[in-house]
Formats: sequence, structure tokens, C-alpha cells
Amino acid sequence: MTLWNGSYPFYPGAKACFPFDTTQAVIVTVFLSMLVTFIIILPGIRGRGRLFWFLRLVLGLFMGAVVLTVQFTRDWETGWVQANTSYKSFSPVQVNVDIGLHIGLAGVNITLRGNPVNQINETINYNEHFPWNFGADYDHSYSEGLEKGLPSPILYVAEKFSMQSPCAVHRQYRIAGHYASLTLWLAFCTWLISILLFSMSILLYGGHMLLFTATLILFSVLFFSTARNTLKCPTQFGPVSLRTDYGESFWLTLATGLLCLLLGLGIIILNSVQPEKLKFIFSLDKSSEEEVWDKYCLPAEPSCCAQDVLMVPLGELCQVTATQL
Repeated sequence: MTLWNGSYPFYPGAKACFPFDTTQAVIVTVFLSMLVTFIIILPGIRGRGRLFWFLRLVLGLFMGAVVLTVQFTRDWETGWVQANTSYKSFSPVQVNVDIGLHIGLAGVNITLRGNPVNQINETINYNEHFPWNFGADYDHSYSEGLEKGLPSPILYVAEKFSMQSPCAVHRQYRIAGHYASLTLWLAFCTWLISILLFSMSILLYGGHMLLFTATLILFSVLFFSTARNTLKCPTQFGPVSLRTDYGESFWLTLATGLLCLLLGLGIIILNSVQPEKLKFIFSLDKSSEEEVWDKYCLPAEPSCCAQDVLMVPLGELCQVTATQL
């Protein structure tokens, strides 16, 4: 029994997997708070418009939350493999581990978890992030991992995405992630504009803006898929290899883009074919501002008083006597 339980006091321990990302938790909390706030005032809405108002609220908040959250997720492309591999370089000791690769728009996460977690008198539970977003240096993060003495499987997978790697996938993933992130930020801005237009009862332009939002979201998916379809070097761990596929964030973004596309097209088609049904869905009546603006655009009709005055015979007009000063 040593002073520090058999471990050296000047070296950090294993970097364990964090249960969730704080940025995603903040975004989800904000949108859920908005949803709960609007649900509280839901009983104040009368008639059948309550259901349509609730559906518009849920769909709008869902699209905004997805577009903003997937910016920070790290599961656009994921893969897992279970293998018996060496734990440290130049060591014959073999461990049974689960190795996970999670690729996002801003970098790559590599997970190493032992089966069981406690092996060779160590806790094998790592989750390392290597960023390639703006202002981050992937090769510098990889060098820091070498200096810290990370397990050999993590360094082996991370080396595949470095700029010096013969696989040459770093540039494709980095550029694809930057363009996908940019289009998603633009989609979030157009989503805000569409919500503003719908709140002002400008339905046609709101539908066009929602259609533009769908186009940007689908373009972000297309940008990321170009990097996914590039040729990769095999990541071998003995007889097994680590293979990746599209993750939850990719499919969620694609579904949200298709949903925005259908809603935008539906609003535009209803506005041209059956505008009354569209107004009913958005709870617009004749007293809304849109109807008032339409009335202002019509030519002014003569008032009843003016018509009565014009129809009075000249003989019945009051005679006015003029007095000489």
C-alpha cells in the first residue's frame, strides 16, 4: 500500500465518458421551457383553433431545436467494434475493449471502454475529442494525446484523421463539416424569419422562407455525405475492422429538412388553391390584420352619407338668403 494507492501523483487519470454534452443540454432545456410556457397559455385559446395552434407550436420548436442542436452533436457518423488489442505501445498485454468512433461537424470523438471496465489494475473508460473546427488544430490535439500517453487504440484511430496520415481524409471531413455548419446556421436564421412572418400572418412569404430553410438543411446533409463517400483506409484491430455508418444526427437532420420541405410546399399550394383553408389552419378571420390590409388596398367606395346628399333634389335644398352689408 503506497501513499497514492500505487499510482503516480503527477499524471492525470483516465478521461471518462461524460454522460451528456452541456451545450446540447442547454439548448434542449431552453426549447422545452418555451414549449411548457406556451402549453400553460393553451387553455386560453378557444375553439378548434387550439389544436392547430398547438401543432404549429410543436413543429416550429422541433425544427428550430434540431437545426441548432445538430451543430454540436458528435454522432453524424458512428461506428463500434469489439476487439482484443494491446493497451499500450510496446507492450504485449492484450485487453478486451469496445472501440467507438463518433464523427461530428467540429471534430471526432474516440471512445475506449473495457470489457469489463477494470482490467490490468486500471479503469479503461476513455472518451477523447480531437477538434478540427475554426481556431482548432487537430494535429496539435493529437500531439497532446501522444504526450499524455493515451491508450494505443485511441491514438491509432486518431492518427487516421491527422493531416500527415496517408489516408488523406482530414481535409475532406474538415471542409465538409465547415460547409455543413455554415448552411445550418443560415437555416436557423431563415427559420427565425419564417416564424416572424407566420406571426405577422404573411403566410405566403412564410411558406417561401420555410422552403428556403429546407433547402439549406438538405444542402448541409449533402455536404457531409460527400466526405462520407470518400475512400478510407481500413481501421484494423486484428481480424476485425472498425466500420462507420451515418449516425442519428445525420438522419434527424435529413428528416427535419424533408419535413420543412413538405410544410413549405403545402403552405404555398394551399395559398394558391384553397386560401380559406390555409387561413383556417392559421386561425385567421376577417378581423385579422391581413384582411384589414386587403381592404385598404381596395378602391374607396362612396359613403352612405355622400350618396344621400347627391340624391337630394335641387328643389328641396335650403335657400340661402344673402344680406347686403
